[in-house]
Amino acid sequence: TTFAGSAQFAVASVLDDGGAVAAAVAAAVLLNLRYLAVGVSVAPSLRGSAARRLAEAQLAVDESWAVAQRDGRVDRDRLIGAGLVLMLCWCGGTVAGVVGGSALGDPADYGLDAMFPALFLALLAGQLHTRRARTAALAGGLIALALTPLLPPGLPIVAAALGALVA
Repeated sequence: TTFAGSAQFAVASVLDDGGAVAAAVAAAVLLNLRYLAVGVSVAPSLRGSAARRLAEAQLAVDESWAVAQRDGRVDRDRLIGAGLVLMLCWCGGTVAGVVGGSALGDPADYGLDAMFPALFLALLAGQLHTRRARTAALAGGLIALALTPLLPPGLPIVAAALGALVA
């Protein structure tokens, strides 16, 4: 029932490495701080009552937000459409994984461990139209790369987002 891929992976990773539940939750929260900026960019596109806007905002994930970009604004219909498809696929895939995932063995044997980095690179490529965007992406990438071996999961992403914002 959870529609939060990176947070789910962060929690599973921390717990799998013997980390405390509090550390796992903290990692997920820190990783999802990026949605503050996403929420600010999406808010003007949402219409209707507070309850409706809140429900629609739940569909603003990395992929739906990237697909919804149009001339510096968020296209609400694209955001909602992509978000619904992603939510159904993610939750359905999670159920399928719980029920039959062990039959696959190690996902790394199929290269599935490279799926999320490849997805995020593809999303990034669609956003690099200006020099300013390329500078921000490079700054964020370098910060995350430098901090990943030094900080707990989630913190390099937060630091990278702050660095990209400054850039």
